[in-house]
Amino acid sequence: MVHERVGQTGLGKSTLINTIFASHLIDSKGRLSADEPVRQTTEIHPVSHVIAENGVKLRLNIVDTPGYGDQINNEGCWDPIIKYIKDQHSAYLRKELTAMRDRHIQDTRIHCCLYFINPTGHSLRPIDIIVMKKLSEVVNVVPVIAKADSLTFEERDAFKEKIRAEMSYHNIRLYPFDTEENDEEEVQLNESIRNMIPFAVVGSERSVLIDGKPVRGRKTRWGVVNVEDEKHCEFVYLRNFLTRTHLQDLIETTAQIHYEAFRSKQLLALKEQTTRTTA
Repeated sequence: MVHERVGQTGLGKSTLINTIFASHLIDSKGRLSADEPVRQTTEIHPVSHVIAENGVKLRLNIVDTPGYGDQINNEGCWDPIIKYIKDQHSAYLRKELTAMRDRHIQDTRIHCCLYFINPTGHSLRPIDIIVMKKLSEVVNVVPVIAKADSLTFEERDAFKEKIRAEMSYHNIRLYPFDTEENDEEEVQLNESIRNMIPFAVVGSERSVLIDGKPVRGRKTRWGVVNVEDEKHCEFVYLRNFLTRTHLQDLIETTAQIHYEAFRSKQLLALKEQTTRTTA
């Protein structure tokens, strides 16, 4: 299972991933002190770990991408991310077409892209719209509002509704997709997910005390945010979505939709090249 994280610098991408999988998978680039500048990921960096989920061992590959949108000129800033996704498709296709191919091909294709949205409470930035549209053509995109505890519940709900309207207006096709094979229960589950997207989440690797019990959370000037309390944020829904209800479907959708589209295009180009060479 391969996850990719995309978003601008300083949105807590590493912390959230570590929180979801209850393991320290990625070192945070967050500031160590208030006056320190935000440290940045400067290149695409894959990290591999084996985690146990419900008694099942899962090899998890996390792809850490550079924060984008921080420059004055952000034109084409998404190109390295798109190229990396296509490179994984290309590597899989080469192994698939090898005459003496392995029975089990190591799968480094990207199955899910978590897209981090700045909790401004206003609207998506033009670059968010462009990047999500580009990404949704090649990978399963799941948008999340990072550091959602910076918004009130009213602001959060209004922001989520505005984002959904903007994504619909710009025809950004987000995961999950319905197919003819889905039964009624699966269709209803997908609809409930689409009505919740973008997930408003808070990440924390630290424990705080609530009623004398340690929980993963964050202390603020207004009180304590319990990451795993559904009344505080939607982290639990996101974690269940990624690791339980849609884990297998993310893998299958990648193979049957995104990879198949890439594969067909590449084989057609190869066929045309061969025809021109022999003509």
